[in-house]
Amino acid sequence: MRILTFALCAVALFAAGLTVAIAEEKYGVTVYDGAKYDAETSQVLITSMKVDAACYRTGATVAQVNGFYRKQAGTAEIHASEKSGMFKKGNVSITVQSPWLNTKTGQHMTDTLISIVKNP
Repeated sequence: MRILTFALCAVALFAAGLTVAIAEEKYGVTVYDGAKYDAETSQVLITSMKVDAACYRTGATVAQVNGFYRKQAGTAEIHASEKSGMFKKGNVSITVQSPWLNTKTGQHMTDTLISIVKNP
C-alpha cells in the first residue's frame, strides 16, 4: 500500500511539473515559481471566452507576482496595483489578480490567480 501511495504521489508531482513546462513552452512565458495549474479555471476561460489560456494559483501576494513578471525579459507592464497586474509578452497577456471570483462556484477567492492568454 505504501508503494502504491508513493507511486501515485510521484506521478502527480511529475504531471504538475510537466503542466508548467508545457505552458512555458506553449506560451513562451515563465510561470511564477511555485504556482499550481488550475485546470478548472483554465477550462472556464477556454470554453466560455474561447481563448487559448492557462490559469495558475499561488499563495504569493499580487505585489510579489507583479515583481516577478516585471523582471522577465521581453515582458512589458501594462498595469500594476495592489490587487491586480497586467503584462504582455509578444502576443501573450498575463493577468494577475487577488481577490478573484471563481465563476463556477461564485466563491470569492483570496489567493492570487495568474491567467496566461495567447492572443490570436
